[in-house]
Amino acid sequence: MKLATIRTASGTAAVRVDGEQAVELGPADVGQLLQQDGWRDRAAAATGPSHALGDVVYAPPVPSPSKIICVGLNYRSHIREMGRELPAYPTLFAKFASALLGANDDIVLPGVSDQVDWEAELGVIIGSPARRASASQAAGAIAGYTIVNDVSMRDWQWRTSEWLQGKSFEASTPVGPWLVTEDELGTGGLDLRCEVDGEVRQHANTSDLLFSPADIVAYISQFTTLEPGDLIATGTPGGVGAGREPTVFLRHGQTLVTAIDGLGRLSNRCVREGAEAR
Repeated sequence: MKLATIRTASGTAAVRVDGEQAVELGPADVGQLLQQDGWRDRAAAATGPSHALGDVVYAPPVPSPSKIICVGLNYRSHIREMGRELPAYPTLFAKFASALLGANDDIVLPGVSDQVDWEAELGVIIGSPARRASASQAAGAIAGYTIVNDVSMRDWQWRTSEWLQGKSFEASTPVGPWLVTEDELGTGGLDLRCEVDGEVRQHANTSDLLFSPADIVAYISQFTTLEPGDLIATGTPGGVGAGREPTVFLRHGQTLVTAIDGLGRLSNRCVREGAEAR
């Protein structure tokens, strides 16, 4: 299944994507759906109002997850371009829900940063609680996958050895458009691409991940309980602006496109803070 959260005249609605239609499921968003027992069967059977897919406006699939945990340095290509050694354990940091954007929302380039960078990533959304999980249990706790661009303010990120302040600027992180369950997606590596104004900046395959989604879920679950709706961003491949010589960063008016096979695409215009948004 493909599940999404769309914006409506009365708020938001969780939907199932059926071809060119989006069928409402009842809950206000996918996060609320995932909190329900038997959410897969409920989502498959729902027959609520439908919307033409071309007309919908996407919110993040889970607009307010209880936890957003991100993995740094998880593609071998990115680790090499940043001059680092392969880590023995996942490098983790967190984001706040206020950072999240929908699939086609504008990215705000903050006035206090001039080093805004792109980071295309595979996102994992949790579908059932995971605590002290084995790798196989962790795999079973995953509801599905989505696209994340972990847009980073590098000049803030590198002010200290801790990255939080460069990773959680408000209205900076597009997610979506859908949660795609694994049975819909299939197995094996997925091609991931990131473009700025049509120019490819990142192109990789998730087979290059150092730590797999199940490995990451199992690891995180050792120190905190992962709950339905929690979002994990699994890391970015090589090709980021900070890894180039000379460095290149996002500018006002540019369009950032992030795509992963089977998961759709994000398309986000970059708008300097204080400039007129769409």
